[in-house]
Amino acid sequence: MTGQQAVAQATAYFDSGEFKQVLARRVAIRSESQRDDRDNELQRYFAEEISPAMRAMGFTLTELANPRAAARPFLLATRMEDAALPTLLCYGHGDVVFGDDENWREGLDPWQLSEEGDRWYGRGSADNKGQHSVNIAALEQIFAVRGGALGFNCKFLFEMGEEISSPGLAQICEENRSLLSADIFIASDGPRLNAERPTLFLGSRGAVNVRLSIHARDRDYHSGNWGGLLSNPGTQLASAVACLVNQHGQLQVAALKPPAISAQVREILSDISVEESSDGPRIDAEWGEAGLTPTERLYGWNTLEVLSFLTGNPERPMNAIPGKATAVCQLRFVVETDWENIAQHLREHLDSHGFQQVEIEVLRGSPATRLDPCNPLVKWALATMATTSGKKPALLPNLGGSLPNDVFAHILGLPTLWIPHSYPACGQHAVDEHMLKSVAREGLQMMTQLFWELGEKGGQLIASHQLYQQQKEQQ
Repeated sequence: MTGQQAVAQATAYFDSGEFKQVLARRVAIRSESQRDDRDNELQRYFAEEISPAMRAMGFTLTELANPRAAARPFLLATRMEDAALPTLLCYGHGDVVFGDDENWREGLDPWQLSEEGDRWYGRGSADNKGQHSVNIAALEQIFAVRGGALGFNCKFLFEMGEEISSPGLAQICEENRSLLSADIFIASDGPRLNAERPTLFLGSRGAVNVRLSIHARDRDYHSGNWGGLLSNPGTQLASAVACLVNQHGQLQVAALKPPAISAQVREILSDISVEESSDGPRIDAEWGEAGLTPTERLYGWNTLEVLSFLTGNPERPMNAIPGKATAVCQLRFVVETDWENIAQHLREHLDSHGFQQVEIEVLRGSPATRLDPCNPLVKWALATMATTSGKKPALLPNLGGSLPNDVFAHILGLPTLWIPHSYPACGQHAVDEHMLKSVAREGLQMMTQLFWELGEKGGQLIASHQLYQQQKEQQ
């Protein structure tokens, strides 16, 4: 048996309709982690879908209690064939966002997989049930063609709280480093660059949310009787935000900007074009950091966004000067940004512009990550994807959005490769979510070939990665 034959068998499996049947069952489980009345559905997804599939390949299962959200458990599936073989760690999440049933287009149901042309509609079809189902199916094909073996050790970590910011994931990995130890991490989440082009990304931008508030007085006062005499927190806060990010969307806090984009990253991004799609928003070409391309702004730079702004009563505006105002802002950032000191940097910047009255509260944050694009594992993955798909894959140094990749890259210390099986206009987190059949089919082919090669030359690949790391440390 060869890798090409394994891919052919995986393709036949997909074309037979079996993959669609599996995905339909998984989509039908209402695993909404944002609701507190779906605990049984979350457990059912593990019990009825993940556990049987992994046990059939000889994986042993360990449920890990969530130290921060008891009803959002973790499940670790482990298959150790030989201690001398390399170990792969995979990841997926079985929880989904709210179904939002009543707002889907007529004829569509978030809990029933529906096919229209190249689209499979259903909640979780793209995020993330469809994506980790592709990877499980690829493992199943390798297990079958090798006669009950993978050719490498494999651990697959599933969680049920990703859509509520993965509570407990970091602690689980901190406390179970040995249990989760591996040599390489490969997973699928987030979108491709576009529907046509296979994509590999090496990490994600970080994100930190901050609340800015001004509390001038305990109540509102009549704007006619007091206008011109009382400070307006809404006006003041709007001005404060404008000194952080200007009218062109350009970050004004120098301490929160990243270092200049390196020549290496610029070269990688020169092959990437962020394009508009028929069902996506129109790109504002002049918005964002001056002197950068749209691609560089998205994947190589930092942005400060206003997520919400509240003052007075927007539903029923009164003739009154509001007593308070609040805004939630978010910094999306790349590696080498001093984000952990964001409160200090904002304080110094606001004070220097006369906004001492603005209160700053850091709400939550997660680090940025990026595997070195020159790592030999990156070259291997790109070459395999290209050969299997017949297309030149897009390489992104990091995803524009955020994923819990810091847990795998920093806590577990693994080289991380993300190969998404969705695309930007998939409806993720919105109504009419869907997976493209063509992307899923191509994804299954590529993952099957990658897993086949990991079984054929995994030891050599990991050794090349380790040698590269050693050479970097010695420089």
